[in-house]
Amino acid sequence: MSLEAAVAPQQMVIGSEGQPDEIELSIVMPCLNEVETVRSCVRKAMSWLEARAICGEVIVADNGSTDGSIESSVQVGGRVVRISNRGYGYALMGGIEHAHGKYLIMGDADDSYDFSRLDGFIDQLRSGCDLVQGCRLPSGGGQVMPGAMPFLHRWLGNPFLSLLARYWFGVPVHDVYCGLRGFSRDFYQQLNLRCTGMEFAVEMIVKASLMEGRIAEVPITLHPDGRVDRKPHLRTFRDGGRTLCFFLLYGAKRLFSFMNRYDGFWSARRSFRLPRDVHRSRWNH
Repeated sequence: MSLEAAVAPQQMVIGSEGQPDEIELSIVMPCLNEVETVRSCVRKAMSWLEARAICGEVIVADNGSTDGSIESSVQVGGRVVRISNRGYGYALMGGIEHAHGKYLIMGDADDSYDFSRLDGFIDQLRSGCDLVQGCRLPSGGGQVMPGAMPFLHRWLGNPFLSLLARYWFGVPVHDVYCGLRGFSRDFYQQLNLRCTGMEFAVEMIVKASLMEGRIAEVPITLHPDGRVDRKPHLRTFRDGGRTLCFFLLYGAKRLFSFMNRYDGFWSARRSFRLPRDVHRSRWNH
């Protein structure tokens, strides 16, 4: 991963002496040409940290913006980290790598998530949860505002992929694709995430479940994308297909691993059996 120097590393740390090891929470936002919305997102997150007296920081993981997103983020207190390699996963991994918090909350910078309402996430993290997943869908208590989610995503893609994740991998959530989530730094480092695209979020929740991490779900409200001049970065069929491929490949890997262990178990049992001539010698005596 190619990471360039951070921009304005001294930018706002709420309620601390400015020492990185004192930061409790880092809020990380991936960003690619989000000048219309990133300022609002950073401002909401900063205001929430200050209102709750949380020692924290807001990191904007910029993935090559050319529209003024970097300047807008810095002006309202964000700490910008430039990530050269393109991709949603790359941006988040780079931002997380530069974060100092004991806990992290990640969320998109398109103003569809309300960064002023993160209490449920930090409360669950403080109580000992390894990963706290937001849920936009009504099946998990969430709410999708009119125009906030495309028809295919709401009624087919997200429910279908979430159902597969629950039945194939035991994921205890209703919305695996929700990008607003929190996790502890220690647990994140154990996940060893590899996906560099939109499937990064799904890989995180699947691995967390397979590792039997303590996972909680927090209902949230999804608002319409605040961008007017930019199209969403998510591509319905491309990213949905990549997620399904991840499920199939990761599921096959687990199946072969199980079969190898199963075969090894019976091979070990057979190796402990006495040879036939030994059995005969016992009966002959």
